[in-house]
Amino acid sequence: MNIEAPPTDKPYEKSPGERRGLVLIYTGNGKGKSTALFGLSLRAHGRDKKVKIYQFMKVPSARFGEHRMFEKLGIPIEGLGDGFSWKSKDLEHSAQLARNGWEKAKQSILSGDYFLIALDEITYPLIYGWIPLADVVETLQKRPSHVHVCLTGRRCPQEIIDIADTVSEMQQIKHAFDAGVPAQRGIED
Repeated sequence: MNIEAPPTDKPYEKSPGERRGLVLIYTGNGKGKSTALFGLSLRAHGRDKKVKIYQFMKVPSARFGEHRMFEKLGIPIEGLGDGFSWKSKDLEHSAQLARNGWEKAKQSILSGDYFLIALDEITYPLIYGWIPLADVVETLQKRPSHVHVCLTGRRCPQEIIDIADTVSEMQQIKHAFDAGVPAQRGIED
């Protein structure tokens, strides 16, 4: 490790632009995409901003750690799917759930009622062809100017990356699962 001197001058100038709603993406093969989205949601809620979280792959009855905590905090989080696609007994049903979920999310985005709409794991129904990409792109472009939208999932389509304001790619360097360690409740639930 190289030791560095901390900066003594501010490394950037304040942006002269206007504040506006952003499209933010957390993508890549590394862990932390949903966790980053949840942190962003907590930050907005902490500023008394109205937040809504949609999870495209989780079932409506999901009770993971984030569901329990967001419920306590009064942040609405809604599962729209039926779980992992490889566990699905009817992929057409899974696709229909994604389409129905997208219509809910789209309505929330366009309503202007929220400061932040979080679309967790939306890239999967997009890349499976369950949700029309053109509709998502158009909705993001037409959203009210104050609405922020955050999308997560692996292999985010380039068309969404192109219109996004901020894109972060999570890169896996090392993962406990590869060493035979199973998922841990409270860490990866």
